[in-house]
Amino acid sequence: MVSHETATGADVDADGYAAARLGASVREARRGRYTLQQLAAKSGVSPGLISQLERGIGNPSFRTLQRLATALDLRIGDLVEAASGDTPQPMIVRRPNRARLKVSTDAPTYELLTPNLKGKLEVLETTLPPGFSNRTQPFLHVGEECVVVQSGSVDVGVGNLIDTLFAGDAITYDPSIPHWWENNADVPARVLGVVTPPSF
Repeated sequence: MVSHETATGADVDADGYAAARLGASVREARRGRYTLQQLAAKSGVSPGLISQLERGIGNPSFRTLQRLATALDLRIGDLVEAASGDTPQPMIVRRPNRARLKVSTDAPTYELLTPNLKGKLEVLETTLPPGFSNRTQPFLHVGEECVVVQSGSVDVGVGNLIDTLFAGDAITYDPSIPHWWENNADVPARVLGVVTPPSF
């Protein structure tokens, strides 16, 4: 059995590696196109925060990554794929090889289960930490989305609908309607999301 201390240390190492790879992918996407100041002006993210991110330090929010990806004419998923550092097999994605994004301890962890985002389907496993909510900054994208709660419970809002989903419950909706997730429990919640076309 792995001790709590050992597991925590491994998580920290993995998070540090992922942050470094993510920073490198942002730096590579910026190189030859924008200076730090130019990207900051275009994205609305401060030069200091971009510099920290590129050096693999700091805790950028998901909204910050959205702004940077938009300014770089990319999706967040493009940065995540680049940050994974792995070239997956055409069909099989082993758990250790999943492209993974975790920007801070109080933000969700996103793991891509499809080999990439170049096809017609996107499957994400998302872990929502206790207290997480994006109610004030809802998601909004095109396509169709189905979400299945795998563990824990999640409050979901889609337009005027608000409901609580428990393990095994699923919801399918039009993601062009503003939607949000909230974990009001004291344990993490894990959800599986299927989206077409890929939008992450």
